[in-house]
Order: sequence, then C-alpha cells, then structure tokens
Amino acid sequence: MITLEDWALIRRLHASERLPQAQIARQLGISRNTVAKAIASTDPPSYSRAPVPTSFAPFEHQVRDLLDGTWSMPATVLAERVGWIGSASWFRENVAAIRPEYAPSDPADRIVYHPGDQVQCDLWFPEPKIPIGDGTEAILPVLVMVASFSKFITAVMIPSRTTADLLAGMWLLLASQLGAVPRRLIWDNETGIGRRNHLAAGVGEFCGALATRIHQLKAYDPESKGGVERINQYFESSFLPGRDFTCPADFNIQMGAWLPKANTRMVRALKARPVDLLDTDRTAMLALPPLAPPVGLRLRIRLPRDYYVRVFGNDYSVDPVAIGRMVDIVADLDQVTVHLGVRLVAQHPRSWGNALTITDPEHVTTAARLREAFGRPRAVTQTGEVVLRDLAEYDAAFGVDLGVDLDKSIEEAS
Repeated sequence: MITLEDWALIRRLHASERLPQAQIARQLGISRNTVAKAIASTDPPSYSRAPVPTSFAPFEHQVRDLLDGTWSMPATVLAERVGWIGSASWFRENVAAIRPEYAPSDPADRIVYHPGDQVQCDLWFPEPKIPIGDGTEAILPVLVMVASFSKFITAVMIPSRTTADLLAGMWLLLASQLGAVPRRLIWDNETGIGRRNHLAAGVGEFCGALATRIHQLKAYDPESKGGVERINQYFESSFLPGRDFTCPADFNIQMGAWLPKANTRMVRALKARPVDLLDTDRTAMLALPPLAPPVGLRLRIRLPRDYYVRVFGNDYSVDPVAIGRMVDIVADLDQVTVHLGVRLVAQHPRSWGNALTITDPEHVTTAARLREAFGRPRAVTQTGEVVLRDLAEYDAAFGVDLGVDLDKSIEEAS
C-alpha cells in the first residue's frame, strides 16, 4: 500500500506534468498497477480494519436498558449493576459515549440584547476579609450591575445582603453611575430580592417608583445572566490581585477609581468599548424619577427607657427626651437617623459590624440630667385660693337626710 505522499505525487505527475504511467512507475520504483490504481482512485489511501468486539460489548445492552430508565445513573452504579470487573476508566469512557442518546436536551438560544432593555445584577464576595471598624474582619458582598447591551459595569460594596441594603445599593448605582433606569433588572433567586418569583417586602414598591420590573431567573439558568457572571471573574483576575483594603470605604474608593478603566477596555464580542455604547444604551432607558424611591430600612417604634434602637444588629443611642414616644428610624448605607416628628433626635454613621453599641456622649449627658430631675421631690405650689364646698351640698346631691333620728331608723329596720 502506497503512502499518502506517494499517492499525491503520482496524481500530480500525471495531471500536471503529463507523464505516462510507465515513466511514473520507473521514476518512483513502483509497479504500473499501483500507479494506475492511484490515478483512478478519488480518495487518498487510508488504513482500516474490520471492527472487533470489545470487552464492553457484552454489557452494552444491559447498560442501555438502565440508561433508558434513568439516564443520569452514575457510571460506578452502572458498573455495579451489570457486574463489570474490568477497567473503570474504560467503562466510563464507553458509558459517556452512549449516555447522550438518552439524556434530555437543554438547548441554549443565542441571546440578543437590545439597548436599554436590561441590567444584570449579582453579588460578588471578594475573598480577602476586610476590617469593619470593630476589631474584626469580614467577607462583605459587592453589588455588581452590568448593562447587557453596552457591557457597562457598575459596582459598590454594601454592608449586607438584606433587602434594605440591596435596594439602597441598586438605587445608588442607577443614580450615580449609570444615570438611567433599565426596563428590566435581571436577578437570580437572591433571598433579599425574592424567591420563586415572589418578591420580598418592599421590592415591588421600589420597582413601582422606578417604573421598572425585576425579572427573576429560574434555577440552574446561568446563561441568562452570563454577562455579570463573567464580570465577577474579571474582578477576580484583574481588580483584586495585589490589593489591600483598610475598610469598606477604602474598597469602594479603589473600585471607583478602577471602574472607568474597566469600562474603556475593548470587548471582543462587541468590537467596541462599553463607554462608547453607553449613550446608546442610556438613551433607550427610562429617566431617573424626580423623587428618590424609599430605600433603606424604615421603622417606627416607641423609644424604650434605655433610649437605644436596634438597627441591623447594632444598638444606636437616641436623645432621651423621646423616651416613651414614637420615633421614626431611617437607615441607609451610610448613616442611621432617628426623628421625633420633624425633630432630629439621633444621627450616627452606619456601623458595618454586628452586636455593637454606638453611643452619642450628648445623649448620656441628657439622660443623666433627666434622671437627676426625676429623682428630686416636686415642690407643692398654690396657683390660687382653694374653694371649699359645704359637705351638706354633697348630702343633698346624693339624697342623704342627716335630720332623721338614726336610733329610730335602726329600730324600724329591726
């Protein structure tokens, strides 16, 4: 059998140089029949042998019956069921070759993104622990929002994954970094947003104020928000290495300085930079509402005697003059404020720690003054002359006649 190179040479000498078959045979030192077969053949020479049964063949029928009933059965279980005692890797290789014939198909359509339609949202948890100001360190969530059409990235570290902090973070990114509201916010089944298309308390009101809606993906559907998932990996490989953070504010400062560079990178799939497509994306979005939506934690409670309120696991002091009265608490990403009507009775920076007590020294001073005043006896003062009524007037009012002989009344009663 001639080689592929000889076959190609024979055909070239015969077709291009017009050499006779006999001359080609003498020049290459092969028989004229071999030259004739090479010229007559249309396919290059190849080696093939008749298939022979493998050690897996006697078990294939049993394996197919088991896969027909349960296509996801592991190869180790299949080997045990059919009594396989040979090579485990050889068995897995043969099972992998026939399993797709029984597994259901889950095709993924090519997704086309339209300007202004959606922003994909996710939480990224950077691995290094960050000091949070109470002597401890924690892994904190970073809210990442990526415009699907332009691939424009926005991100901010938030204190927790509670509903209040997620809504406050989304409004911060939409208002300060994106500058518009997409028609859809794409989320997975994040607990703070909702589960199984049942939105958490307050999320519906937030969407209504922005005139947008939240679309929650079904489970095991990473393709539908692959854009933000890739950005999380991009953060891991391009932003995080070699950086140290002294506090959450330092993280957000470094992230804010790096994001403009990330948004000027060339995206091969777009053949453009995200910042160049942002205006097209933003023009198709909705305008920001004239009034900011109610975000953050909002509570109304009666201030107890110890004049502290608990917000996100921490206790904050309040002016003791509000003890026993209803106060309104508002906590956002930066601060905690308490109002008594229109009067501000407490304002504290938001603590990212847990189980902490944050006290304003002025509140302690006020509490001591009020406690001292409460302990002093009250002086009796007269504001005017006290009018004394005749007791007979009360007797007449209640029908009591004191002129009746009491002994006689007793005798008659007995």
